[in-house]
Formats: sequence, C-alpha cells, structure tokens
Amino acid sequence: MAVIGIDLGTTNSACGVLAEGEVTLIPNRLGEVLTPSVVGLDDSGKLVVGRTAKERLINHSDSTVAAFKRLMGTDHKVKLGRQLFSATELSALVLRSLKEDAEAYLGEEVTEAVISVPAYFNDNQRHATKLAGELAGLKVERLINEPTAAAIAYGLHEKREGNFLILDMGGGTFDVSILEFFDGVMEVHASAGDNFLGGEDFVEAMIDSVLREFELDRNTLTPRQLQNLYMQMETAKRRISQQSGQCLELELGSRKAEWQVTAEWFEKVSTPLMLRTKRPIERAMRDADLPPQKLDEVVLVGGSTRLALFRSMVGRMFGRLPSCHLDPDTVVAMGAAIQAGLKSRNAALDDIVLTDVCPYTLGTGIINQDSPEQGEYFLPIIERNTVVPISVVRRVWTAHENQTEVRVDVFQGENRLVKKNVYLGEMSVPVPKGPKGEEAVDIRYSYDMNGLLEVDVTVVSSGKTFNKLIEFTPGALSEEEKASSLEKLARLKFHPREDEQNRALIARGERLYESSLGEQRDYIAQLLGNFDRILEGQNPAEIKKARASLQEILDRFDGEDWI
Repeated sequence: MAVIGIDLGTTNSACGVLAEGEVTLIPNRLGEVLTPSVVGLDDSGKLVVGRTAKERLINHSDSTVAAFKRLMGTDHKVKLGRQLFSATELSALVLRSLKEDAEAYLGEEVTEAVISVPAYFNDNQRHATKLAGELAGLKVERLINEPTAAAIAYGLHEKREGNFLILDMGGGTFDVSILEFFDGVMEVHASAGDNFLGGEDFVEAMIDSVLREFELDRNTLTPRQLQNLYMQMETAKRRISQQSGQCLELELGSRKAEWQVTAEWFEKVSTPLMLRTKRPIERAMRDADLPPQKLDEVVLVGGSTRLALFRSMVGRMFGRLPSCHLDPDTVVAMGAAIQAGLKSRNAALDDIVLTDVCPYTLGTGIINQDSPEQGEYFLPIIERNTVVPISVVRRVWTAHENQTEVRVDVFQGENRLVKKNVYLGEMSVPVPKGPKGEEAVDIRYSYDMNGLLEVDVTVVSSGKTFNKLIEFTPGALSEEEKASSLEKLARLKFHPREDEQNRALIARGERLYESSLGEQRDYIAQLLGNFDRILEGQNPAEIKKARASLQEILDRFDGEDWI
C-alpha cells in the first residue's frame, strides 16, 4: 500500500508518491497538482475545497475560509457557515480532499502519509498537524520539515555533496535551514525562521499602503470589496517582476479610484518585510558557525521566493545567484513523497541517513533570586539546533527548607524568563524532606525527530525515576472530543469528483459577474444561464463542449492571476 507525501501549505497544498524510483505529483479532481488551501460551504451546505472554494472567497466570505494554517496549534476557532471549526479541523478537510484525489489516482486506499511542516513550527503546531492527518483518516508517523523535504528533492536529483542554505518562503511562513550532504547522510546544522512571514504579508502591506493613502481603514470596506482588493493586490504582486506599470481600478467604500503599481512603490512597502527575512538567515548562519563562502549553494523554495526583490536581496547577501531550477511550489511535496517512499522501504531508492535538529531551545524554570518579581529564569536543557534524536540531563537542587516536592515545568523558547517562552507541560515529583539545597534531581529531556518530548526526573538520593511524555497543546482534543470532531467532519459531504470542473467554472463566472457592470455583466449572466441549462440536460458530450467554450470566454474577461 502506497505512502503518500503531502505538502500542507498556507496558500496551496500538494501531494505525491514515489513509484519505481520516480516522484509523481498527484493531480487533484481538476487535473491540477496544486490545491488551494481554502475550505468553504456552498449554497446547499456541501463542502467545497480548493479552487472552487477560493473562487467563492470574494462573494461568499462568510462561508469560506483561507490561511488557517497560521492558526495551527492554537485554540482559535473560525466560523464557517453556522459552525465553528479549529485550524486542525479545517486542515483535516484539505488533507481529506488530497487523500481522495490520491486514492482516485492510484486506484487503491491510502491510509498513511508523511506531512511536511515549517521547520520553525513548535511542538504544539506539529501535534496539531498530526492530529489533522488523523482526522482525515491518515496515519502520520512522520513529519518532515519543509526545507529538509526540499533539500531531499534537490539532493536526490542532483547527487551532490556540500553545504546548502535552504530559504523557504510560502504564503504564510519563512524557514531557513542549513544542511550538509556527505556520504549518503543529510545533516541539518541549523534552522531558524518566522511563522508569520510569507506572501500573504506582502499583500497585506500593499493593502495597508493603499488604505493609508486614501485615509481609509478596513472597516469602511465591505467584505466583498476587501476580498476583491486582496485579489487585485495578489495579482499585482505576482506580476510585479515582469510588469511594473500596472494600473488598477479600485472600489473603496463609496468611491472608485485608480492606483498605479510600480516597482518603486512595491519595494518601499516591502522593505520592512525584507529586513525581517534577513534576521533568521543571519541567525541560522551564526548557529551553524558557517561562513558564507563555505556554502556550496543557496536554494529557494516556496512560491513567494519568485519575487525578484527577494532574489535580489539574497544575491546581494551571498554574492551569488540562488538556485531555483525545481518548481518552488511543488519541491516540498516532491521531497515529502521521497521521504514517504523511504519510509515504505521502496526498493528502487538508495537509503539516505537523515538527521534533523530541534528548532527551539527546550528547558525548565528555576528560581530567580535576582528579580523575583520577573518570575522564574529559563534553564536550557536542549539547546536550539541540537541534532535530534537527543537526550540531555541537567541537575537541580531543592530551593526551600523542608521541601517535599519538585515541580518541573517544561518550556520552549529563547528568552531568559520562562514567562516569555511557550509553556508545554509540567510534572511534579516527591523528594525527601531536608535542608535547602540538599536534595538533588536529575532532569532528562529526550527529543525525537517527530517533535515528541519525553521528560525523566530522577531523585538522586533514592534513585527513583518519574517519567512523562509532554503532549500539551492548545486546542488538543480528548478521545471524546476527537470522536465528536470526526463525526462533525463526516457530516460535511464532498461533492462528487466528476462535478468539480463544472462547479469551479460556475464559481469563477459568478466572481466575474460580481465584479462586472453593464453589458459585460448581462453577457456573463447569459453565459452562466446557458451553461446551467446544458448541465440539466446531463449529456456528457454537450457538457464537455459547453465547458470548454465557457472557459475560453471567461479567460478573456478575467484579468486576475491569484489562484
């Protein structure tokens, strides 16, 4: 049974499979390898995922949601129709769609997957991703960092050795990884990144600049106007490298205005984001203790790295042109598929030894005698960018007279105060009563490649050991809640696969109808009415012919490039 590799992205998702030593990207029900990470409900309450849902974002924003990957690992809920969904549940719906596409393509049931995550995802976010796979009916024993997946794809295709800097910027996250290939081993030396920096932020910066210019705020725009503005800016961003002088007609509240998109304006609004991309790059280079001249190649991954502004900045930083000869939108899915093939012991592939690192420092709290009002100090136990799997032990002593218990709090982060780091869990162990500082406990953290942290606390005087697997995650589900969530998702019915092309085309036509006026609007309405009548006739040949004709006409009307 095939194990598929999945790139679960903020903007788009994709999946692939390794067969006979070659990676095949699996087409979705529209025949496309990229599925927009958008979920919605249509007018009849049925589930729409992907392109159809994205086409409905503008006109049906109350029943369509996107960019929910940024909420992974939190307890934030999103309203979809009349129901509330977590980011984990919404991601599960995207994964379920990919699973169905894979089963249709492969002609067999798919029950297991390797899913990619941003290298800088914390434990909570990784746990939420695995849970999303479980809710989608997939066994997810292995997560793989997105830059690592991309490096596997490049490494296996190029068969080279050396040091590589992987810069991965998609729609919502920016990851930096430094890896070394040698003797069939791929070792990650350092990871850094920003979980809230991606292509979406460039669009937001463009929108904010326009609204400031016209002294407006977002509340003055209707949801449809705001979504339409987003679509126009997304299109302009994608075209800025080839077409600097773009003139946009904007609908801003009760007024209409023209806006000139130039390379100079885009560079100005993007400068703060460009500066933010530099920080994790510099941090990863310091952590790896690797001078720039020791890098054999700088590799770009993720659709947002297509921005000429970003490529130019990287070129100036390293004095070389970055590599991007594999499709940045699909290279992570390719690497995940290769890792899935390794996991299923595909005989056509030579095995690779893969090492990874812990992206955050893991530690515990200790008494702060210098400034008690600031709270506890953070005692690092496993430093960030330590190669995993790893097991490290640190010894602490009792802090109070006649203390009978030691509480071990578990945090991740880089701040010297625990209150500014991320709380993961805790455990308490009994110790013999005695003078302050007499009793000692050894705290051992063991961390594996899937982000699982096991804590062992040994009381030195007695030799007794207490153990706990840290699984704290905001929004985590109990078994009862998991069953309830599965039942809720099961009630959401997907449309039949064979209807998808027609529904996507109708959704596109409705978007164009909403954005048009006068004769053009009337013409589009007539086209959609004719198409509806042909669909009702249920003649496959006529439907296919009408669909091709409608597609051609809508292509002439549609000036946006955002799907």
